[in-house]
Amino acid sequence: MAGEQDARDEALVSQYEAYPYPERDPRDETKRLLIGSPSHLREIDYWVFGATRPRSVALRVLIAGCGTGDAAIMLGTHMARAGRAGEIVALDRSEKALSVARARAEMRGLENIRFVQGSLLEPEATGDGLFDYIDCCGVLHHLPDPDAALAGLEQVLAPGGGMGLMVYAPYGRTGVYMLQDALARLAPASEPPKERLDVARRVMRHLPATAWLRANGNFGDHLSGGDAGLYDLLLNPRDRAYDVPALFGLLDRTGLTATCLMEPSRYDPALLLPDPRLRARIEGLDRRARAALAEELAGNMATHVVYVVRRGREPVRADPMAPESVPVMREIPGAELVKRMTPDNRLRFAFGTLEVLVPLPGQARGLLPLIDGVRTVRDLAEAMESRGLSAKRFPAVWKEIFVTLEGLNRVLLAPPP
Repeated sequence: MAGEQDARDEALVSQYEAYPYPERDPRDETKRLLIGSPSHLREIDYWVFGATRPRSVALRVLIAGCGTGDAAIMLGTHMARAGRAGEIVALDRSEKALSVARARAEMRGLENIRFVQGSLLEPEATGDGLFDYIDCCGVLHHLPDPDAALAGLEQVLAPGGGMGLMVYAPYGRTGVYMLQDALARLAPASEPPKERLDVARRVMRHLPATAWLRANGNFGDHLSGGDAGLYDLLLNPRDRAYDVPALFGLLDRTGLTATCLMEPSRYDPALLLPDPRLRARIEGLDRRARAALAEELAGNMATHVVYVVRRGREPVRADPMAPESVPVMREIPGAELVKRMTPDNRLRFAFGTLEVLVPLPGQARGLLPLIDGVRTVRDLAEAMESRGLSAKRFPAVWKEIFVTLEGLNRVLLAPPP
């Protein structure tokens, strides 16, 4: 078994040197910033630190397996734009992937990222001490011992800190593992990456119409993402997936607990089952069972993104009803969100390939454009009172709006100065 593990790991090293993933062109940094989860700065502030950690406190970050740099570039840009003190250590064992990430950072003029070649299995070898936040996105499911790797990262997590993780999920990857098995027969991992990729491309050109991957719409980025995308999807020598119970089991074994599955409402089966009798049954389920049920029903979750902290160290979250709290749109401006509302005040929202209609109070049309990351809840109440929403009614309306859009990861709270 150890020999097999070593051979798979060697194949993985060869893969990422030949086809650094994801495939990125540094010149594109002049045109766009890729946004995602985990490691969006506003998500870290809210889901990891409860929007109570002052912005003035420097943030020490480890990107454990940075690849070609998506998370490092996004977070580094967010921190620079917000004038946030701190440093990001971007760790990866692929020099070729790091060279792409460095070039992207240079294109943006980012000076808050330090790139280190090394293994995330030995994070202490960086000599950088403890980190307030650790990103490990899309890595654990490729490792020989994910439990040991996650435990090692926990050892360099500062007190009160947290992590953002992403792992593959099985149901939304339907069709992938069948083709991986087929290609393992036709192009074993012992062959050079270039030859294996040629075989994969030939198979894709002739893939039968009945192949499950053809019916799965979750992989546009992999199938249109160049050689690196196709290789990572179908030829990766080690690829495991975690359903919700398995993910919670991984966290339990490492002494970690989830503060948020992303997006929280995606894991609420009540959104998928409007029948009152079914919803009554859902109410009797605990958080984990509800999340597992949502995954089983939706069928399209190809990944799980989760923010975690040490068990028993969950952050005290700022109160969204406090007059001095400052709501902030996670990314999309409130006015743009309003445009996605139907005439009967339901918000069209997509969980990947699944679109749901989420009811909101009609007053959301006037309130959401006012959320600018500066106005307090008190300011919002006063502005809405001038538009006919009484001070007496405002708390109930605001609570419904916030709880709903917090669950969609669209409205959060800003941390104090």
